[in-house]
Amino acid sequence: MATIAIKGGKVLTITQGTIEGGTVLIEDGKIKAVGKDIELPPEAEVLDATGKWVMPGLIDAHSHMGIFGEPATEMTIDGNEMTDPVTPHLRAIDAINPADPAFKDTLSAGVTAAWTGPGSGNVVGGTGVVVKLVPGRAVEDMVVPGSESMKMALGENPKRVYGSQKKFPMTRMGNAAALRDALVKARTYMEKFRRAEEEAERESEEKGTKVEPKYPDRDLKMEMLAKCLRREFRCRIHAHRADDILTALRIAEEFDLDIAIEHATEGWKVADILAAKKIPCTVGPNDLFRAKLELEDFTLANAGILAKAGVKIAIQVDGVSNTRWLPVHAGVLVRFGLPEEEALKAVTINAAEIVGVADRMGSLEPGKDADIAIFDGHPFCTFTRCEKVFINGEEVFDARKADMPEPGRRGCQA
Repeated sequence: MATIAIKGGKVLTITQGTIEGGTVLIEDGKIKAVGKDIELPPEAEVLDATGKWVMPGLIDAHSHMGIFGEPATEMTIDGNEMTDPVTPHLRAIDAINPADPAFKDTLSAGVTAAWTGPGSGNVVGGTGVVVKLVPGRAVEDMVVPGSESMKMALGENPKRVYGSQKKFPMTRMGNAAALRDALVKARTYMEKFRRAEEEAERESEEKGTKVEPKYPDRDLKMEMLAKCLRREFRCRIHAHRADDILTALRIAEEFDLDIAIEHATEGWKVADILAAKKIPCTVGPNDLFRAKLELEDFTLANAGILAKAGVKIAIQVDGVSNTRWLPVHAGVLVRFGLPEEEALKAVTINAAEIVGVADRMGSLEPGKDADIAIFDGHPFCTFTRCEKVFINGEEVFDARKADMPEPGRRGCQA
């Protein structure tokens, strides 16, 4: 793998400040060094970034790329298994189409990774994962290992899905009850395993020989919810209205769950509570129209209010190919009060921390994956273009090569 030096640009490290005329050295797919005066190995390929902005690849903390496929038809949309309100055993990895054109489209915005997962039709929808946006033959080539988290939902979506069928749950009370019931069953399932091990240990002592535990039959739903109860999975809870957000907090405290609030449309109403309880939020999409009542109090000031209150936020587009507009969303939110530094974090290190991959991406630091975007101006300016994108040290997008549409594709991907 080539050794590459991106030299002379305005380097936004995100966590260690901005370096004017800095250098990012890439070696074996990782960031080897970042700084002003770096001694380059003789074999390094030097990329002149003078006048450019160099930063970590952007991350969308909440999307449905590869699952709500494109073109959007009944045959390509796999985001909601709306036959049961509690489906924790579903896995996004089993539905992600690595050939979805959304992945390649989104690279044109400097986005290198995204969390993608089930929709919000169910109270418990299943697990989502972080993917790097490099289309390959198999989804395993894209998924970041260990990045699973559980999608849950409160509010209008699940009550509309099941209420229209005259099934449980059809109220907000029902949503909360369905979630509590599932978690209690998972806790009981875990207790059966504990008791089986205790009984086996007691019998082993009595008989003087090892006795294997008699575990209960496997239950895939309970296994996955048990990971939530053990805090192995973060619970990503869809909640727009302030009262739904507080219901999510209430249940999280009852069961000691590690949670993030998805959308948080009325987060501005309870920003102090979210900050005090250290609950992160992924805010957006930020081009919402009021398609349902729980979006009535949507405001573009939301992200700024949350960040200024001390809430860790990420910005989400909540889409497929439209994730390419992530930097535009960030710029609009700066206009409406989100501090610029917080906006940069919201699409890099904060997003990485919320989705559980900050050890590998989200900032330009030695040892992290060489996922890098180079822009010809401020990344959030609508006049700016992303010129190059690297993932794992490999160039995966060059704007000059993207100016012409590909055969079989309508329009230009960039």
